[in-house]
Amino acid sequence: MNRQTEMNPNPLVQYLNKAPSDFTRADLIKYISDHDVEMINFRYCGWDGRLKTLNFVINNKKHLDSILSYGERVDGSSLFSFIEAGSSDLYVIPRYKTAFVNPFCEVPTLDILCSYYNKDGEPLVSSPEYILKKAHKVLQERTGYTLEAMGELEYYIISGQQTLFEATDQKGYHEAEPFSKWGEFRRKAMLAIAQSGGLIKYGHSEVGNFSLDNEEYEQNEIEFLPTPIEDAADQLLVAKWILRTLAMKTGVTITFAPKITTGKAGSGLHIHSSLMKDGKNIMMENGRLSDPAKKYIAGMLDLAPSLTSFGNINPMSYFRLVPHQEAPTSICWGDRNRSVLVRVPLGWTGNLSMARDANPQEVDFKPHSQHRQTIEFRGADGSADIYTLLAGLTVAARHGIEMPDALKKAEETYVGVNIFHDENKDKRDKLSQLPSSCTESAEWLEKQMGVYLEHNVFSEGTIQGIVSYLQKFNDRDIRAQLQNKPEELKAMVLKYFHCG
Repeated sequence: MNRQTEMNPNPLVQYLNKAPSDFTRADLIKYISDHDVEMINFRYCGWDGRLKTLNFVINNKKHLDSILSYGERVDGSSLFSFIEAGSSDLYVIPRYKTAFVNPFCEVPTLDILCSYYNKDGEPLVSSPEYILKKAHKVLQERTGYTLEAMGELEYYIISGQQTLFEATDQKGYHEAEPFSKWGEFRRKAMLAIAQSGGLIKYGHSEVGNFSLDNEEYEQNEIEFLPTPIEDAADQLLVAKWILRTLAMKTGVTITFAPKITTGKAGSGLHIHSSLMKDGKNIMMENGRLSDPAKKYIAGMLDLAPSLTSFGNINPMSYFRLVPHQEAPTSICWGDRNRSVLVRVPLGWTGNLSMARDANPQEVDFKPHSQHRQTIEFRGADGSADIYTLLAGLTVAARHGIEMPDALKKAEETYVGVNIFHDENKDKRDKLSQLPSSCTESAEWLEKQMGVYLEHNVFSEGTIQGIVSYLQKFNDRDIRAQLQNKPEELKAMVLKYFHCG
């Protein structure tokens, strides 16, 4: 067992003794044969952001080899609204590195994520997964940098009203049993995600908990570890599927909806990312945020209004993005500051001997530098199309690095303390604001679409399709329209309850 695979919870990694990125067709056939796997599931993301499935019974080894070699055909017009029925056949081709043992099937089953290809055997240019791949390739070719990313997946679990050890309303952050009721569910989900290839950092209960209509809502979060940005998207997609499926089997429901009711914490999808060079994190230099990192932030802030088109894609998103909450509204950044759109979290750049201080018996403890600095984009939520959101952030990285005035923009948009403090009033009045509706988000995407079209990352058809989708909500004044109308607001919450 090598250091890269030692203690890895993924059964394929353990058995094959190699990283997922090195999996071959022969490896999968060996695992399937040696473990009496009877079925294969092809999994792929539709335009609605949900994981789809195509089931195969393995007839024989030749049949298995054919499935893994040539994929299968699917009806693209039923998966993507912009594909016409007359020319809708697509291929789905498995990506071997994504294979995992299905944690729910009674029959031993291997699931594999797939990519879309058109009738000519070329990648489908409008596939969100391929858009992300293109964005990352362009970033590397033009700047020499790559991106690692990780998500913070927040969700509410809904159950019957609890009477024992009632939690304190909106005080659930890192709460434990018995006041937190769904820690065991979270732990089961984390283990299933890890066994399916997800690199998990930790999980915990979150701030939000409340009662509504004789039901209890408890907020939780699972946070991931940094990994190449394409893999980060795959892992978030699989994690949402696992959480929902486990909830169904448990007899409860969960939602990633950005907002459930006013006055209570909404759920975000915060994305941490780091610029990498030759496999090393380059976000810090001499104990300070590096210039490339500041340029990346400037790119994020410059494109922030249109990034909502990928990260906040139903009207309820804009009930979360309201002033004086932890969700951001002003386009700015800062250190350890949760009121900003882009936050620079506390890093490991100071005294690294804390473990030795806490454990004086560790006389030989020798701390080494931890290059773990990330920047956190706090605007997105569970409605997001994960692939286009991460593609948008990757475009923002390239855009910022190439912006001639990026460092100046970073300096002008820095906020040291909470943006709503009185001392920041003058600066707050000068800052641009995020859109307040899907309609406004669409307008910004049209204004800034040229950046996304550069180097053929996004196609014009994809951008126009997103614009059209957002415009149909016709929600420009939705917050004002639903003010003091709880029943209409509740109906809208239910309409978008299972977004993404």
